[in-house]
Amino acid sequence: MSANPIEPGHGDSVAAWTTVIIIIVAFALGTFFFWLDWAALVWASAGLAVAGVVVGIFLKRAGYGVGGSKSKH
Repeated sequence: MSANPIEPGHGDSVAAWTTVIIIIVAFALGTFFFWLDWAALVWASAGLAVAGVVVGIFLKRAGYGVGGSKSKH
């Protein structure tokens, strides 16, 4: 089965990569802070993960998502 040459990929965009990187960093920091028993920073890391989703939505609406006006085609 061959891939569709028109499809740009599953989330291969600036918006998707930025969102994923922010969320991965948030979870890594949250795990580290949980290990150190710093509850406030664990919650801050959870907030950072939510902020990553918001950034992704903003970038997608700004044209940096898959098929967006400012993304690669």
